[in-house]
Amino acid sequence: MKILHVEAGKFLYGGARQVQYIVEGLAARGIDNLLACPTGSDSARQQPAGVRVVPMKMGGDGDPGMVLRLASLIRTEKPDLVHLHSRRGADTWGGLAAKLAGVPCVLSRRVDNPESRLAVAIKYRLYDHVITISEGIRQVLLSEGLAPGKVTCVRSAVDATPYLAPVDAAAFRAEFGLPADALVAGVVAQMIPRKGHRYLLSVLPALLEKHPKLVVLIFGQGPLEAELRAEVASRGLDAAVRFAGFRHDLPRWLGGLDLLVHPADMEGLGVSLLQASAAAVPIVTTHAGGLPEAVQDGVTGLLIEPGNEAQLAAAIDRLAADPALRARFGAAGRARILAEFSIDAMVAGNLAVYRQVLQP
Repeated sequence: MKILHVEAGKFLYGGARQVQYIVEGLAARGIDNLLACPTGSDSARQQPAGVRVVPMKMGGDGDPGMVLRLASLIRTEKPDLVHLHSRRGADTWGGLAAKLAGVPCVLSRRVDNPESRLAVAIKYRLYDHVITISEGIRQVLLSEGLAPGKVTCVRSAVDATPYLAPVDAAAFRAEFGLPADALVAGVVAQMIPRKGHRYLLSVLPALLEKHPKLVVLIFGQGPLEAELRAEVASRGLDAAVRFAGFRHDLPRWLGGLDLLVHPADMEGLGVSLLQASAAAVPIVTTHAGGLPEAVQDGVTGLLIEPGNEAQLAAAIDRLAADPALRARFGAAGRARILAEFSIDAMVAGNLAVYRQVLQP
């Protein structure tokens, strides 16, 4: 079996990291894999083991030339199947390219934002099957008219190994300039509106009155960074908030957090939450999208309604005030990740869909 994978992400986090797990796992099973990705992307620079990488121009939704470039690659390489792993034009242009070349096509859908029934009826004709990374996303597609037999949930996975090692508390605090007695809440997310950073900043002043040792570490990058920094300054939160940027060494430090806060309005599954659980960090997040699949309410963390700042403040307050509860949630989260979110299971799930499509 030969598979052409298309991943349009530039950075090796989120979906692109999942693609790396999938292609390396498939290669270990003897599958011939080809990965098309943007020139200069992390995937192009850090080539997955056993996978041939083809860097090319990928200009997003406004780049219809992707159809011809991908169709040419498909005709040259003659894969048995094309697997489209992202949006940014890869979904639509890749689907059209596969149709032009007459090759079966599978789409991975990683987000839960709604589409109209008309858009679903037209766009999803391009794909022989759709893989969702959470049951929540699958239910969204079913509600929009996609046939149940055309969509399968294969959850994202996390390589737990880097998150299992204990974190040196003194080194962690020195790395991020934290007081020795700080209570550290982390946010690990792109700085985009749907991740909900604004809700946390809104409730933080009141939380600091009850928990003056609370410090928030914000990991990540994105278009809202300048706006978030300005809001931190305007609220007088500079002493309580650290912008840690995008860290390639995040597995080394994630377990140093006392809790992770992810107040998202929309989310496919939340890989950063799976990583936090692997690091035995308790979580506060929302009922949005696939997040209830990543975090078990009252078992590995606390779930609130999206956008409900009163509930957000109460959940953070509850965990901040109860070290024993944090430890219990963290241990339960790690056990669940090891049992239910393995890379091997994700690879096997994708391979099963390929076989279903190729051998109906």
